[in-house]
Amino acid sequence: QVQLEESGGGLVQAGGSLRLSCAASGRTFSSKATMGWFRQAPGKEREFVATVTWSGITDYAASVEGRFTISRDNAKNTVYLQMNSLEPEDTAIYYCAARRAVFPATPDERAYDYWGQGTQVTGSS
Repeated sequence: QVQLEESGGGLVQAGGSLRLSCAASGRTFSSKATMGWFRQAPGKEREFVATVTWSGITDYAASVEGRFTISRDNAKNTVYLQMNSLEPEDTAIYYCAARRAVFPATPDERAYDYWGQGTQVTGSS
């Protein structure tokens, strides 16, 4: 099967930065799989943050556009989320997700087949 392991979460003051990483592994994982980040704040539904195809096509939620950058290293099967100008409203558990193959980028979480356990990001005011 496929395993996704997130790292890099933590506590940061408003205006600060964090970089999340997600390493994918497993025999059936495709290095060309579309990958994404989602988040779930306390008491809220999980929401889309960003996605990237193997060729580098990206899409962002309006709430993070211009502050967050998603990227990937296909050779390492790793996707990153650089988060700048963090706000208390960004506090959430951040989840890495992957599609099974070379499918288009999409913000629809139902299209993602594999999920990590999540990493906590807390923005303090």
